[in-house]
Amino acid sequence: MPAWWQLVGMIPAQAARIFAVFRQDTKSDPHVHVGDVHAVDAEMALVLAKEQFARRDPCVSLWVVPYSRIEASASDDAGFFEHTTDKSYRFGGSYREQQRVMKTRRQEGR
Repeated sequence: MPAWWQLVGMIPAQAARIFAVFRQDTKSDPHVHVGDVHAVDAEMALVLAKEQFARRDPCVSLWVVPYSRIEASASDDAGFFEHTTDKSYRFGGSYREQQRVMKTRRQEGR
């Protein structure tokens, strides 16, 4: 898989100075991407992220990740997400259909 910065056409030095910021509002919430900051290192990125994304709304956690460390799948690589085996039995729709068939069979006296 190519790195994210390769997909968007950046050079490694640029990608190392741009950090993705993820914030968690409460302990039970997931971390959500809220934006980016430009910084020389992770410590400075965390300070800038706190000032920019946690000043007004309270949050319990911030993550900063350099874009040079993010791996991504290419948009033309859709086959990557296709399942190799049929796992339709995991979906609840078949259960409802089975219940409908069984109810009909019971009514018919089979």
